[in-house]
Amino acid sequence: MHKYNLAIVENDEDERMFMRQAFEQSGLFNIVGEFNAGDTLLEWLVNAPRQQPDVILSDLNMPGKNGYDILMTVKGDPGLARIPVFVTSTSNLATFREKCLHLGATDYLVKPELFIDYEVYASDLYQRLNTLPQ
Repeated sequence: MHKYNLAIVENDEDERMFMRQAFEQSGLFNIVGEFNAGDTLLEWLVNAPRQQPDVILSDLNMPGKNGYDILMTVKGDPGLARIPVFVTSTSNLATFREKCLHLGATDYLVKPELFIDYEVYASDLYQRLNTLPQ
């Protein structure tokens, strides 16, 4: 079983904690970076961490650089553009999803309503990653 190196960007501390717990407990991901804002993720990526993520999971709405900014920066950088970026939000509005996909998101995921549902969310992300061309 392949484990993906995951970078999580989520400004809500509680939400980030529940995400981290679910992804760690799934045994399907190694969390290589955890960030509370897009600015800190992008700074980390630019400073070339030893271990680049295989996938970025980013909240859409954050202060500072948001999910749209992350998409434009990552997909506009030839050294980073290969990294799949999944954008996540509590909103299921089609316009948000369409804009994210237009900017290069691999997919748009709606956050679970209950924190305990993050286990299913982690499994779903893993399945989506396994269907991408390698």
